[in-house]
Amino acid sequence: MEYIIIIISAVFVNNIVLIKFLGICPFIGVSNKVETSIGMTGAVTFVMVIATMVTYLLYQYVLIPLGITFMRTITFILVIAALVQMVEIMLKKVSPPLYQALGIFLPLITTNCAVLGVAVLAVQNDYNLMESVVFAIANAIGFGIAIVVFSGIREHLELLNVPKAMKGVPIAFVVAGLLALAFLGFSGIV
Repeated sequence: MEYIIIIISAVFVNNIVLIKFLGICPFIGVSNKVETSIGMTGAVTFVMVIATMVTYLLYQYVLIPLGITFMRTITFILVIAALVQMVEIMLKKVSPPLYQALGIFLPLITTNCAVLGVAVLAVQNDYNLMESVVFAIANAIGFGIAIVVFSGIREHLELLNVPKAMKGVPIAFVVAGLLALAFLGFSGIV
């Protein structure tokens, strides 16, 4: 039952993008096309889950025993950076079109605070390894839902008659705000 609570909380109630406002850069930058958003979701999911597992193990079995828990953030950032480099190399070989579509936003996963935030929150919430993995997967799903829904709306907005002053980024921010308000309703606050 606890895993179900973690999943529902991470996906809907405490959505990493729309409620905690972490990972906004790829949310706004890569959400022009649904296909690109799905690719970014896959890359972020892979990095988020593996990073959470590795950082949990490093924290529990290296940082705590050595009494250097103050090194948590820098250690987590180094792990995430290495994983992103691995994903970038894999995508370049496996899917060059997706690699090209993600462009500069792929290396920016390194600085995606959602990935770091999930790793830190898993440790702060005192989750065990399995709960941390479920938490990371659920947050990746929440990230994916948010970015794919947002990109679908943005694609649809391109076909509508939007006032000239609102085209592009202004209407995207309005839609992002409305989407965040909709997700805020899951927490009972509205």
